[in-house]
Parts: sequence; structure tokens; C-alpha cells
Amino acid sequence: MKNNSPVRALLATALLTLGTLASAAFPDKPIKVIIGFPAGGPLDQHARLLSDKLQSVLGQPVMIDYKSGAGGTVGAQEVMKSPPDGYTIMLANTGVMVINPALYSKLPYATLRDFAPIARTAMQPLALLVNPKVPAKTLPEFISYVRARPGQINYGSAGNGGISHLAPEMFKAATGLFMVHIPYRGSAPAFTDLMGGQVEFMAESIPQAATYHKQGKVRALAVTSRERNPALPEVPTVIESGIKNFEVVGFYGFLAPAATPKDVVAKLSDAFKQVLAMPEVRSRMITQGADPAFLGADDFSKYLAAEMPRWASAVSQSGAKMD
Repeated sequence: MKNNSPVRALLATALLTLGTLASAAFPDKPIKVIIGFPAGGPLDQHARLLSDKLQSVLGQPVMIDYKSGAGGTVGAQEVMKSPPDGYTIMLANTGVMVINPALYSKLPYATLRDFAPIARTAMQPLALLVNPKVPAKTLPEFISYVRARPGQINYGSAGNGGISHLAPEMFKAATGLFMVHIPYRGSAPAFTDLMGGQVEFMAESIPQAATYHKQGKVRALAVTSRERNPALPEVPTVIESGIKNFEVVGFYGFLAPAATPKDVVAKLSDAFKQVLAMPEVRSRMITQGADPAFLGADDFSKYLAAEMPRWASAVSQSGAKMD
């Protein structure tokens, strides 16, 4: 029987060379960014802002495609099954990447197994808000107020298992408070009821929180980031307010299918780094409530690995489950 190993070696070398050439030419056609949510939301705003500049850096059109459903799961599946060539990538948030794996018992993807992280692009802190009729003016005063009324204070959220549900659950765990969760179908009705006094407490994204805080329709007691936010400079952090190491911040990032070549991932990652260094992009991101926070592929992968158990613990404490 003839030894075919030299032939196999030549074939392997040829395939590797072809792959390298293909990667070197990347990108030579349009790139599609899939979002697992409807058009018009915060992720869409973020994608549009970055894609405009990304086109000039990469020299190819960047198109946005919406595959909404099941908390971003439908879009994630679409990307997971796409050819791993860098031409179909996903913009995802905290929920899709690290909350869903703990929330859904039959999730069709595993973040670190089925995707190649490209870049973290933004962090999204929250504000802890109360209805203005609540007498507490500071977070320590609110903690004392709730502690004296166990089970009598309600908090609203955009729905079970989302960040606006889990951030208050983390706050409850850190303080030992007992508040009742009222889930809504989205952030808007929950926020309306916060202003109307049907719920007393809520965690909400900074831009909306800042706007209504300044109008006196809600009161911001603290922000959940490690540092104060420029949109609410007078509002202390939760850490400043006496709860050690309390940092609960959402994030946005881009991922590709798992087997995407490393040099293609590196090219995309570097393109995002260039875009996020542009002053006009950074200032518009802050206006949209997302702080520029670039991490390259390797660091983003490590960041995701560290965040997953933290959010899994929050989901477990909340008792939330989706199927």
C-alpha cells in the first residue's frame, strides 16, 4: 500500500495557503452585522453609529440585519450557523452574551463555545431611581426606608431576567432588603409607572434617567458604575454610598462564529479600535448612554468568562427562568 502522507501534507499546505490568502484579502465584500432585537432600540443606535465609520476603515459596506426574538437568541443562532469567514458578525448586549445562558434552560448556543469574541465596544451603567414622593434623598436613606417597610416597596423592570430586573436583585442581595418585583413588558411602561408612583424604585439606563431626574419626575439616588457619570455628575456611585464593590454595568460587544480565522478577527478588532478612538464617535456614544470601553479579542474573551458566573449567580438569586 502506497504512502499518501506526502500528498496529504501537500494538500494541507495548499489549503492553509488558500486560507491565508483569503484572510489577507479580507474584507473584499460587504459585512453584515446581525442584531437580535428590532430596529430603533439602543443596540440599533450603537450599530448605526459604529457601522458608518467602520465602512471607511475597512473599505467595504457594513449592513445591519435584524433577527429579533427570544431575548436575542434568534439573532445569535443565525450568526452561530453562518460561515466563519468574518462577513457575518453579531452585535450583542449583556443579556444575549452572559444572562441568557443562565436564564434559558434550553439555550441553543454557548457564548464561549460557539462564538469568537471580536471587541467589547461600550459599557452601559444604570441609575437607581425612586419616585419623587419617596422621602429618601440618598441611597443610605432609601435603604433605611425600605428596611423599615419589608415587602411594602415595589420595584419595576422591563421584564423577568433582564438587566433592569437583575441589577435591583443584586442590590437587594448586597443590602439584605426585601422589595417586591413588578415585571413589565418593556422599559417604557415600567418607567411610566415609576413616574406615576405605581412602583417606587427602578434601575434604568443613564440617558433616560438623567433627562427625567433633571425634570424632577424621578430622583436618581446613585449610579451603578465604579465612577460617577458625566450625565449625572452630582449623583454618587453605589460604592460611594457605602456598598463596597457594587458595580453592575451592562456592555455591548461584537462576536463572530467560533471558527473564524484569528487574523480576520484581529482585523475586525483593530477596525473597531480605530473607530472607538474617533472623538465624534466617543461623544455621540456618551449621548446615547453608552461609555466607550474598547477591549480587543483576547481581553474581551477573558472579560466574558469572568462575567458569566457573576450574572448566573444573579439569575439564580432572582429565581428567574425562561424556556
